[in-house]
Amino acid sequence: MRPDPNTRITPPEPDAPAAEIYMRRALALASEAALDGEVPVGAVVVRRGEIVGEGRNRRERGKCALLHAELEAIAAACARLGGWRLWECALYVTLEPCPMCAGAIVNARIPHVVYGAQDPKAGCCGSVTDLFALPFNHRPQVTGGCLEKECAAVLREFFKKLRENA
Repeated sequence: MRPDPNTRITPPEPDAPAAEIYMRRALALASEAALDGEVPVGAVVVRRGEIVGEGRNRRERGKCALLHAELEAIAAACARLGGWRLWECALYVTLEPCPMCAGAIVNARIPHVVYGAQDPKAGCCGSVTDLFALPFNHRPQVTGGCLEKECAAVLREFFKKLRENA
């Protein structure tokens, strides 16, 4: 059932223990990406306490700029739930979303985004800019810093190894 377009649907903010469980799954996906030579970013979409979509970066292997973790997780959730409106879902991602992923979040009507590490180069939830503060037809709530140290450490270690092998 679709919500009334005039009513703002906002799920309750995820409690810390549940958020950590989902972020740990996103971290596991990020680690898989790193093992595959991809920038280690993982994402999960959750509805009513169940993971309905998962994704990880695949840009290098797929040779496509669109293969971000968030987009893969959103696509998987849409396929599983049978529609593009993810208004009952939350997205958990290890790195603050970029402009492209923030646009997909808005278009999928995801009401809550939880991210781990900030992205000072491309983050669009406050680091570089806050696209969700603009007057789009949908504005998700954002919670940053969930398992921030762990999420940042995975990225730091990946880029350290990349520099050492260059």
